[in-house]
Amino acid sequence: MPPARWRFSLAPRIVAVNGFAVLALMISVIYLDSFRERLVDQRVAELTMQARLIADFMSASPPARWPALAARYGRAGGTRLRVYDSSGNLAADSWTSTGATFELRDPRTEPFKRNAARTLDIIIEGFGTNEALPDYIVPVRDTAAAWDEVQSARQGRIATALRRAPDRTIVIGIGVPIMRGTASPVPHPVLQLTLDTRDITRLVRSERGTLGFVFLGVLGVSVLFSNFLASTIVRPLRRLAASAQRVRLGRSREVTVPRFARRRDEIGQLARALSDMTGALRERIDATEAFAADVAHELKNPLASLRSAVDSLELVRTPELKTQLLEVIRDDVGRIDRLITDIADASRLDAELSRTRFEAIDLGELTGGLIRAYETRGIPRGIQIAYARPEAATTLVMGEGDRLAQVVRNLVDNAVSFSPDGSLVVVVVVHAGDRVLLRIDDAGPGIPPENREDIFRRFYTERPHAEEFGRHSGLGLAIVRTIVEAHDGHIDVTDREDGPGARFIVSLPAA
Repeated sequence: MPPARWRFSLAPRIVAVNGFAVLALMISVIYLDSFRERLVDQRVAELTMQARLIADFMSASPPARWPALAARYGRAGGTRLRVYDSSGNLAADSWTSTGATFELRDPRTEPFKRNAARTLDIIIEGFGTNEALPDYIVPVRDTAAAWDEVQSARQGRIATALRRAPDRTIVIGIGVPIMRGTASPVPHPVLQLTLDTRDITRLVRSERGTLGFVFLGVLGVSVLFSNFLASTIVRPLRRLAASAQRVRLGRSREVTVPRFARRRDEIGQLARALSDMTGALRERIDATEAFAADVAHELKNPLASLRSAVDSLELVRTPELKTQLLEVIRDDVGRIDRLITDIADASRLDAELSRTRFEAIDLGELTGGLIRAYETRGIPRGIQIAYARPEAATTLVMGEGDRLAQVVRNLVDNAVSFSPDGSLVVVVVVHAGDRVLLRIDDAGPGIPPENREDIFRRFYTERPHAEEFGRHSGLGLAIVRTIVEAHDGHIDVTDREDGPGARFIVSLPAA
């Protein structure tokens, strides 16, 4: 597996997720033009109604009064009113009497701030879908032919036109025919109402500026927040992944996985779990190496004895010595066989227990059956076993029956081997609180406090003097502890309170 290159890093994803709010705000800035379009449409509707009313007044007045009416209503509405006669010539202009009611500004004389605003308008409008508006150009000779809306109105239709002034302000033009009774000639005289929408442009630019500042603020916060998330999530994960990679490659014997002790979130929990897992893995590797060394050491002794006996067998001529050497060979072969059997059992114990599905086991009933088996086949040296049987179904534990039976057998065998002839081994199973206790008392010499931890080490043997050498591999109690701890229990050894001997107590969680 090649080293990770962070091609699909979380950092861009964090930035992308935080960028949604920024993107939404940016879209709102761009499509603020739709708000302007609604305002313009509303203004067009209002001006159309106003132009129709003025045209109705003019239709009821003689043409000689049209210039006065245009000046009056143009001043009142802040608009420019022109009247074109049926021949298309300009008959009246409100600005002739009132002066300009709105100003068409020259961009070349505008300050930089407004030039920047117009540039931003051009950029943002480029993202829109609206058609470009024609420029508002005042004709040199002002006639009806210069205005599309006036041309349409001469045919009896109300028409509107939107144009863009040099300073990007929208200019609204509305043409309304002036009907002079049912016999009005065609083309009709036309009233043209013109008004710029600088107030709308100013409002939209103000809102856009506000949103722009908000956009910059949100963008800054998003960048800081993304950097914070990257530093608190992505970088620690990269450190953990790099440490895990070094552990996998085995390039460093003592790989230190960061624990992030001050973090109380999920990444801190993950870091501490990986650190503990690495420590446990290192301990397991050390235990495996020590176990392999112990196996090699334990096998060398009987093999050396076996080799010496085999080499001597060819040189011995007397039948008695040959018989003794053959007996030594048989004992060494038996010892090697027992060692290999116990080693194989101990080596596959962890793997078997990790795959085993635990079920409810009555430890009292299980122990009682094993004690009956001992009594049936007979206990050596006149030793007796006293078993205090608990009530049925009061000592249930979750576990694997065969392995729990192995715990009981190994402890009973150990107690019998250390007890003197004709003594009593006491076995008790009892339910105490949320635990089930298995207690086995022997009548032997007891175990010194300094050796009570050593007896659970693999290949540690401290056997009775009367016992035949090589009958035990020193793995029995080590296997017992492994099985008990795999069942979330623990085993302790103390002295008996009622006399000489050792007391083993196995504590398991009650089911």
